[in-house]
Amino acid sequence: MTPPKPADGFRYADLTPATDFLSILDDAAYRAVPEEWWVAVTDVVDSTGAIAAGRYRAVNFVGAAVIAALRNALERRDLPFVFGGDGASVLVAPDEAETAKGALAATVTWARDAMGLSLRAALVPVSEIRAAGHAVEVARYAPSPDIAYAMFMGGGLAFAEHALKQGRHAVAAAPAGAQPDLTGLTCRFEPARARHGLILSVLVVAAEGADREAARAAIADAVRLAAEAPANGNPLPPGAPPLRWPPAGFAHEVRARGPLRGSRALRRLHVLGTTLLATAIFRLGLSVGAFSAPRYLDELVANADFRKYDDGLRMTIDCGPDLAARIEAQLQAAEAAGLVRFGLHRQAAALTTCITPVAAQADHVHFVDGEDGGYARAAQALKAKIRGEPAAPALTGRGESAGVPV
Repeated sequence: MTPPKPADGFRYADLTPATDFLSILDDAAYRAVPEEWWVAVTDVVDSTGAIAAGRYRAVNFVGAAVIAALRNALERRDLPFVFGGDGASVLVAPDEAETAKGALAATVTWARDAMGLSLRAALVPVSEIRAAGHAVEVARYAPSPDIAYAMFMGGGLAFAEHALKQGRHAVAAAPAGAQPDLTGLTCRFEPARARHGLILSVLVVAAEGADREAARAAIADAVRLAAEAPANGNPLPPGAPPLRWPPAGFAHEVRARGPLRGSRALRRLHVLGTTLLATAIFRLGLSVGAFSAPRYLDELVANADFRKYDDGLRMTIDCGPDLAARIEAQLQAAEAAGLVRFGLHRQAAALTTCITPVAAQADHVHFVDGEDGGYARAAQALKAKIRGEPAAPALTGRGESAGVPV
């Protein structure tokens, strides 16, 4: 159902999606968000420590859970959101703020009690962001005909993240036992092993005080280099990543399901049964009613959210060591010229976290991150540079990335 036109005249779904990723670096693709709106922003506290302990799948799952919870609470409207690996940002309309606050509070409680991770959340008013001299500008990018992801400019999301970490506009946890509606959130696919050498996670932002156009050109150069990789660097292989049963994310999916007559054991049996049936359908390439397993897997690869722009460039790409070195050298030159700051992380595989509310529909979303905590590790390297600290030694999580150049 299409929501009515809001009083401020702004509706995200009305924005025409760009189909060329480079065009999302053009100011003309963006529209300012009215100051009556809000930015919901979250992150996992000490995600670096959790990733170092081998919990990168759990960190990604909690980051994506925020998006699933808000989409479900807001009747699966076409929400502007961005997945950052260890958190997410979502635009919230004025009439959605109270509902969004409740969903965020329940997700904070669920992350703590069910997943053992501390999730902080805030609802930051766009009016405050504007008063501080920043903007929230949004565009839509469609990697396939079936899905469009939000892109952001203006510095507003970075401001909201800073406010979150300062404890401003915090959303308190709901009472113990609160359960957000996480329908559609799954983590069933195995990591996608690099087919061309390695999985490179990239995070690039304009340097403070840099010429805007020159910094944007340097970022565009990095995008062009990455596009030299097969399939523009999409780390998901044709036909999608492999499946096994029970899936590696089985325990997370059990925790995401609400009470089934109050019994964890019944939830485990239910998820075991549904994942066994789904695995059989995919492996046999079956169609069930309006659902086609081969079509879904093709859509999964086409819909993959492996590159985005949210006040900076994020990419997780499959490329060869030579191309990774060229991307790094280009960014180092731009950084030396005072144009950008960047962080990189190399690993052996990419991880996919999925939101599929209705499997027969083609608009399912799939968030891609490096298996070894790619975006969080790249952000760690970037922040160390901004603080003037030496680069931290690379960690290898469970050891699955050992041997990959870092």
